[in-house]
Amino acid sequence: MNPASVSNAPAQTGTLMSQVQQWFGQVPSTLKSAGTTTATRFNSLSTTQKLVGGTLLALGAAYLTRRGKSNKARKADSQTATLQELLPFVNDRIEGYERAVAESTDSQLKGYYKQLVSQSQQFATDLNTFLTQAGGGREKATTLKGKVYRAWMDAKAAVTGRDEKSILGSNIYGEEWALKAYEDALASQALRGALRQAVERQYKLSQATYRRLKNLEDNH
Repeated sequence: MNPASVSNAPAQTGTLMSQVQQWFGQVPSTLKSAGTTTATRFNSLSTTQKLVGGTLLALGAAYLTRRGKSNKARKADSQTATLQELLPFVNDRIEGYERAVAESTDSQLKGYYKQLVSQSQQFATDLNTFLTQAGGGREKATTLKGKVYRAWMDAKAAVTGRDEKSILGSNIYGEEWALKAYEDALASQALRGALRQAVERQYKLSQATYRRLKNLEDNH
C-alpha cells in the first residue's frame, strides 16, 4: 500500500484503530504503560503514522495471544525444539542491548550495555553449539514479538524522544521476555545434563541483569 492510498483511507484507519483498541486489552500491562505515556500526543501523528503504529501494535497483541498455542504445537520432548524456541529470545537480547549502546549518551551505562551485548552473544554461541551437536542448524533469527516491540519503541521515540530512563525501561522489558523464555525452556523435560546446566546458568545471569537494570532505573 502506498502513502497516497493510506492517506485517502480514513475509514480503513478507523476500522484498524477499533481493532487495536480491542486487542490492546490483551497486551501485558508493561506494554500498555509504554503506549499510555504517549496517548496524549497520539493525535499529533499523521494518518499514515497512526496506521503504521496501529498495525505494529495489533501484530504484537495478536502474536502474544497466539504464542501459548504455538508453543504447545512444538515437540515438548525435543531438545532441538526447545533450543530453537529459546535462541530467538537470546538473539532479541543481543539486538536490544546493541540498540541501547547506540542510543545511550551515558558513558557508564553505555559500557554496561556493551558488556551485556558480549554476554548475550556468548549465550547464543553456547546454545548454538548444543543445537548443532543435536543435529540442528544455527539459530540466528529474532522473534516477531521483539521486532514489533522495537518498531513500537521507534514510533514512540519519534513522538517523545529517548532518554536514559526510557532506554532502561526498554531493556527491563526485554529482559522480562528473556527470563520468561528461559523459564519455559527449563520447564521442559528435554533439557538434561550439560545443556540444562548451561541454560540454568544463563537464566541466573539474566535474573542478575534484571535486578541491576531495575536498580539503575530507580536511581534515574
